[in-house]
Amino acid sequence: MTTTKNTESTATAPVLAPVPVLARRAEAETCADPSATMTLLAETDAGAGGFTVYRSAFSAGAAGAPSHFHTRAWELFFVISGSLEVLVGEEVTVLGAGDFLAVPPHTPHAFAAAPGSEADVLFVFTPGMERFDYLRLLGSVMRGETPPAAIAASSERFDNHYVDSPAWRAALADRA
Repeated sequence: MTTTKNTESTATAPVLAPVPVLARRAEAETCADPSATMTLLAETDAGAGGFTVYRSAFSAGAAGAPSHFHTRAWELFFVISGSLEVLVGEEVTVLGAGDFLAVPPHTPHAFAAAPGSEADVLFVFTPGMERFDYLRLLGSVMRGETPPAAIAASSERFDNHYVDSPAWRAALADRA
């Protein structure tokens, strides 16, 4: 039996060291729709683990996101002020100022400003995955500039998969 040795180079691309990320609110891009303003703070390379961070200020009782899940990303919530009503799995609860929630992949969740309350919330996704493009698209749909079908068409790209939730539908019906 004859054996051969692979003499081709197996060099890999150099690994770049992470660098600190500083986001100044005054320099951040904002996306606004009639009920919320999103401030896009920081987004890093998803290939290196990365993260996406943005802040949303919701008007009183404003809708946030319908029931959905992510297959690859954790979604983290930190309520800066006000109250945020959230669905996690099939449980609906209210987060108040200073509360933190971490939702793992494959867990259905939804959120909205609690009835009668505004909400200012910091969101973090890890790993990041060009979520800023999703937020820009979402703002465009909410302002009526883009058809809603564009959101459904983007579900794989942005790892945002909408699902029905009887618990969330009931919570929204209670608002009426």
